[in-house]
Formats: sequence, C-alpha cells, structure tokens
Amino acid sequence: MQPASSNISSPVRTIGIGSRKSQLALVQTYWVREQLQQHFPDISFEVHTMSTQGDNILDVALAKIGDKGLFTKELELRMLNLEIDFAVHSLKDLPTCLPEGLVLATVTERENPADALVVHQKYKDKQIDTLPFGTVIGTSSLRRLAQLRYHFPHFTFKDVRGNLNTRLAKLDDGEYDVLILAAAGLQRLGMSHRIHQILPTELSLYAVGQGALGIECRADDLQVLSLLKAIEHVPTRDRVLAERAFLRELEGGCQVPIGVDTQLDENTLTLTGLVASVDGKRLVKDSVTGTASEAENLGIQLAHNLRQQGATEILTEIFQTVQRS
Repeated sequence: MQPASSNISSPVRTIGIGSRKSQLALVQTYWVREQLQQHFPDISFEVHTMSTQGDNILDVALAKIGDKGLFTKELELRMLNLEIDFAVHSLKDLPTCLPEGLVLATVTERENPADALVVHQKYKDKQIDTLPFGTVIGTSSLRRLAQLRYHFPHFTFKDVRGNLNTRLAKLDDGEYDVLILAAAGLQRLGMSHRIHQILPTELSLYAVGQGALGIECRADDLQVLSLLKAIEHVPTRDRVLAERAFLRELEGGCQVPIGVDTQLDENTLTLTGLVASVDGKRLVKDSVTGTASEAENLGIQLAHNLRQQGATEILTEIFQTVQRS
C-alpha cells in the first residue's frame, strides 16, 4: 500500500500516543506506531507512557476495585487535557461508555480472542477436562471463573494479579497448577509456546473485545481521526461493535461474568453471549444472527433475549455482592 500522508491536510504536528507502561501495552502501542509510520512517513509519532489505577493496585482482586476505566481513566484525562492525541488500549479494557469528548476511533485486526490454558510442568500431559480434583486454577477474571466453575466445580480457583511475566513466574514456582490467560497477549509477547490448550468456546466464551486493540482519541480531532482510519480492520470493528453493544445494554463492565463469541461469514454476523453467576451454578446463553450492518442492533437484541432468560437477576446479584465487597 502506498504511503497516505498526502491525504492528511497541513499543518502536520507531532502526534502523541498514550500507553500504559506494561510490557504488553508497550508492544501493542509500538506496533500501532509502526503501522502508522508506514502509512505516514512524514509525521512524527511519540509514545508517552504512564501507570493507571489498575496497574498500581495489585493486591486486590479487580472486581473489588471497580470496573469502570481501571486501565484507561488516566490516559483519557491526558487526552482531554491535550497532553496526548490518542491512546492505545486492549479493547477488552475500554469501557463501552466513553467520557464526553472522546471516541473509539479505530479497531485493529483481531488476534485469536480465545482463552488459553497454561500449565505447570507437572500437568504437561493434561487437558483441562483431565486435570485432577482440586487443581488450583489462577485467574483474575470473573468471566473465566464463572464459566469454569460451571463446567468444573471440582477445581480450586485462586486470584492472580501482576503482569504476564509475574503470573507465569508464580505458576512455574508452584503457586498455581494452571493459569487461564488471553491467547492474544501470549502471542503478542512471543510466548505462544506457553499455550498448552486453546479453550473451546463451549467451555469459555471470551471477553468483549478480547484480542483486538481499540484506539481512543478526541472526537473533534479530525486530523488524528483521519490518520487512524488507515489502520482500521472493518471486519473486526463489525464484530466488536456487536459485542460492545451487547455489554453496554446489559450494563456490565469488564469484571462481570459476561462472555461472547462472534463469527463473521462474508456479511453474516452471528453473536453468541452468556451471563453466568460467580458461583458457576447459573448460566444463560443465546445467539442471534443478522448482517454486519446490523451489528449494534444484534448486540442489543441478544442482551434483551438474555434478560428474558434470567440475566437481570444474575447481574443484580453480582453488582450487589461487588458493592458489599
């Protein structure tokens, strides 16, 4: 593809990119910068890093901190203060309702969105359905916890925080028997060899937006909006628009047991979603199908279907429990 810098009106300025400081966040952000630099070689892109609330609080389960913008608020404030021009997020961390003045400008092509089983050496000959009674599963996700408790109530579940290398070190030291992690994160960090098993969607629907990058910027910054469209992946955007509409309609956050699976076959989009109780005893699940142009409406329709099947009661109970905690 030819560089597209001539499509952007002058004057050209240095573009500031916001990123968290974690290894994975930086890998993702520098990948975005590289893609943009290829399209616009005459523009300067500078990365600015910072820590977020979710990065700084590592001794408390994510669900007990609160789920609205744990990994995004500080970056959003810097955008609104004109200190940076856009921010690169793991899309699963980006709330479905953004602060006034900010928009989801672009979604990049999705990596494998599935959850992955990573095992201690002693279980290298096991799959998730052959792990023994009492196996200690490490996960910080209520979504993974609820689904796995539903299918495997005989496992022991233990919260795990920290960056990817920290969590893997805890696994290798024997603090956990297995971890459940996002396959995309492992792949982006060159750790695909640690993936022991990709969990089928029958066992674990993935998080809304998982595997995709979402780039957020100011709604009135037309130059940056135009730049970012150069790296948008439309099929991924269609899929995640349906997922985010589903999550938004259920009023759920990233730390609520809501899972999805989205398939796009030419122009036909199929969205599957579930809501589960944290104890794994209740789970409602359904699917809807339509055209890609109906993506957000499909998400809303699926949310209504699940509410009719009992999702409201499950979510109300979860919100009350989290608030008490």
